[in-house]
Amino acid sequence: MSSENPDLKIAQAATLEPITAIAERAGIPEDALIQYGTVKAKVDPAKIPASGNTSKLVLVTAMSPTPAGEGKSTTTVGLADAFTLKGKKTMVALREPSLGPIMGIKGGATGGGYAQVVPMEDINLHFTGDFHAIQIANNTLAALVDNHIQQGNELNIDPRRIQWKRVLDVNDRALRSIVIGLGGPTQGVPREDGFDIVVASEIMAILCLAKDLQDLKKRIASIVVGMTYDRQPVTVADLKVEGAITLLLKDAIKPNLVQTLGGTPALVHGGPFANIAHGCNSLAATQLAQSLSEVTVTEAGFGSDLGAEKFMDIKARFGDLKPDAVVVVATVRALKMHGGIAKADLGTENIDAALEGTSNLKRHVENVRKFGVEPVIALNRFPTDTEAEIKAVLDWAAENGFKAALSEVWAKGGEGGLAVADEVLKAFDEGNTFHHLYDPEVGVEEALRTIAREVYGAKDVVFEDKAPSQLKMLKRLGWDKLPVCVAKTQYSFSDDPTALGAPEGHVLHVRDLVPKIGAGFVVALTGAIMTMPGLPKAPSALGMGVDEDGNAFGLF
Repeated sequence: MSSENPDLKIAQAATLEPITAIAERAGIPEDALIQYGTVKAKVDPAKIPASGNTSKLVLVTAMSPTPAGEGKSTTTVGLADAFTLKGKKTMVALREPSLGPIMGIKGGATGGGYAQVVPMEDINLHFTGDFHAIQIANNTLAALVDNHIQQGNELNIDPRRIQWKRVLDVNDRALRSIVIGLGGPTQGVPREDGFDIVVASEIMAILCLAKDLQDLKKRIASIVVGMTYDRQPVTVADLKVEGAITLLLKDAIKPNLVQTLGGTPALVHGGPFANIAHGCNSLAATQLAQSLSEVTVTEAGFGSDLGAEKFMDIKARFGDLKPDAVVVVATVRALKMHGGIAKADLGTENIDAALEGTSNLKRHVENVRKFGVEPVIALNRFPTDTEAEIKAVLDWAAENGFKAALSEVWAKGGEGGLAVADEVLKAFDEGNTFHHLYDPEVGVEEALRTIAREVYGAKDVVFEDKAPSQLKMLKRLGWDKLPVCVAKTQYSFSDDPTALGAPEGHVLHVRDLVPKIGAGFVVALTGAIMTMPGLPKAPSALGMGVDEDGNAFGLF
């Protein structure tokens, strides 16, 4: 039963330090700390004196994920603890988990084994309420839009062209497309609507890209909620409610401080998905960590084609960040799946399949190189891996001139990440020539082609369904010079989730282009990607519960 989950047992058995001690270790003054109990707190960056310090920044990404799991967050946490063991003042900056996948199939996002951020249960459930605040802010804006129409529609909003959806932090496919306002004149104006998951909300993206409270308010004011009957944009500023929406987020914008099992201070803040949003923790948390530490370790969701590309081309661009090193997480299990082996057979040694799957890993390494950074491969060890399989993959890396090291952080915590940390330190010394993949001035259309060809291995981009008309609208309104955030399946370089390995020569199908003016980018929806996921046949929720003493079980 899932109550036997070792990750949860390890987390529950840990003795946590008081959050005040963690804050002191990080250099956070007492008056900047807003405690949520004894082991977690929010931090007010405005109350921390400017240090002028900018730490080394390590970005952790991965090969294309599989149902076997790659352990990217586990590697990120373990690597941070490894730097702490090496005497480096270190902080780790991660995203907050979404309850949708926790109750669905993916599970939590606090790492695993002896490389976790804790308190694991709190972080994976309601934590400090940030997601709830984002949900309420988003849905308050939706209610205000519908109320404006109901009360006379002074702004001449076309109900057929409202792009602002409601959100819920639940995987609920039944809410993807709905009709609201039924029941007569007092119940509102009937129109089609729908729900996204909270992590796909523009409010989430804005919270994670805002530098401070004033920047947050400015970005919220710029949100486009829909169009008028004469095809002109309607913004939150037009509705005059940016102050109210910002008020609902005044605490949520403050980063959350917790700790790793190794005692490393951890900022866990924000949580946009990488397959439908930009996949990075908040800029505020990353910059705070950099100002307080010698080494900041952060991660971006899924593979280099999603989270890492968006980190480089969106977050790093907006925040003037420069990664000093990039780690690409791989596993023998994932390599074998990309080599054609079914999940049920991964426990059987198969060196040939592992080497066949290196085509996927090689593409991710080459992708990172295109940003001017030479990555380090972290081969994350699983109990079922054989010595022969591990040796074969590490030998392959050496033969191809790739930096690589074995990571054993799940079993050994920071001690198991020392080899990877040594390779990263070498990367610091060697330096890099980091640059973005494209200049937004080339336009959305050309930016998409660059991403598709250079990162996905595609031969071209096809604009279909709503995309051609949306492209014309972007150009008409002067929004076609914004960075692009591609919503795409995480399982493949293509928009077909079944095309594993390293497919080439395919076509990227873009079906819609959605301007997110507050966030500062355009979302390109590709293939069959959904902004509201559904639950699997056997959700993880089936194995979860609380014992008679109030202790959780089944979380992972």
